[in-house]
Amino acid sequence: MTTYDAIVVGARCAGAATAMLLARRGMRVLAIDRGQYGSDTLSTHALMRGGVLQLARWGVLRAIVAAGTPAVRSVSFYYDGERVQVPIKARDGVEALFAPRRSVLDRLLVDAARHAGAEIAYHTRLGGLMRAPDGRVRGAVLEGPNGGGRRVPARIVIGADGLRSTMVQLVGAVPYYVGRHSSAVVYGYWPDMDVREYEWHFIAGASAGVIPTNDGQTCVFASTPAAQFHDVFGGHVAAGYLRTLERVAPAIAAAVGRASRTVSLHGFPGHAAFLRQSVGPGWALVGDAGYFKDPLTAHGITDALRDAELLADAIAEGTDAALARYQQQRDELSRGVFDVTDAIAAYDWTIPEVRVLHELLAREMSREVTAMTRWGPTVTAA
Repeated sequence: MTTYDAIVVGARCAGAATAMLLARRGMRVLAIDRGQYGSDTLSTHALMRGGVLQLARWGVLRAIVAAGTPAVRSVSFYYDGERVQVPIKARDGVEALFAPRRSVLDRLLVDAARHAGAEIAYHTRLGGLMRAPDGRVRGAVLEGPNGGGRRVPARIVIGADGLRSTMVQLVGAVPYYVGRHSSAVVYGYWPDMDVREYEWHFIAGASAGVIPTNDGQTCVFASTPAAQFHDVFGGHVAAGYLRTLERVAPAIAAAVGRASRTVSLHGFPGHAAFLRQSVGPGWALVGDAGYFKDPLTAHGITDALRDAELLADAIAEGTDAALARYQQQRDELSRGVFDVTDAIAAYDWTIPEVRVLHELLAREMSREVTAMTRWGPTVTAA
């Protein structure tokens, strides 16, 4: 029976990146996912500077660009229609931002993990954990598409299986820091909008965003407080979506109305943000399984890529103390953005107040990038 150094549950961006980095360190890694290779998923997929920095350091950014992901060289904030444009300055090894579809990003990270030697098993789910007499996790029980339960030993099992994590349930991990507010989002991908920058639109009580992505498509989302989700979108999702866009960003609403075809809309009713216990004897969590914050500031993928490297470094060190330090470092880098995001998701601000919150957010993100640039050289592809 094969014994792995690590089993990673979930092969999306957090799990695939973790598997890749561990395999590049010479470890024997198995990553599993209940879905299929190259599939899309619900996501606010705009990368911030820290996420682009990680992909560049790992040698994956070239493939992101080659996949036709448009470069974003400016960000515009609209406050009651007043535009504030912020250019993306070339620094910290980042010349532009990118917003790849998850069908692109996750696939390329899986490809990089496989190239590094990791094994990837799709249509496979976590059915249980193997434990030593002292309770330490020693492997996983894996269920394939035809059921059954294959026992696979491993030195550590990593839950990267998202917001509704099976791994969290099995280890009993609980949140210890929880947000007070949340936003609801409805989004769709529209063709032929000719948008070349991130746009964030804000009015009292609502917001919208515009994100250019692959295949000439633009992600357009409309957002309200989570408590208003059913009132705004419940009766007729498309009508609520268009009404919100007309209130927040009339020009975007008009562009959506002129689109050459209708698109499917996807909704997220909101979820409380949290920092959760993410390490224990023989197990760890990464990505949304261990840390989730409101999607309104589109920082989730950047966090996942950052934390994948923190966790891989800790596992390579090989001690429980190193794992505990991973969680501490994650929290230190996350709390500032977490708190500002929670304040923005409250929707109880005035326009001058939300502008101040965005200034605080920019400072916190700059602090995060500064910390990441001080890390040692990453393990690159062989």
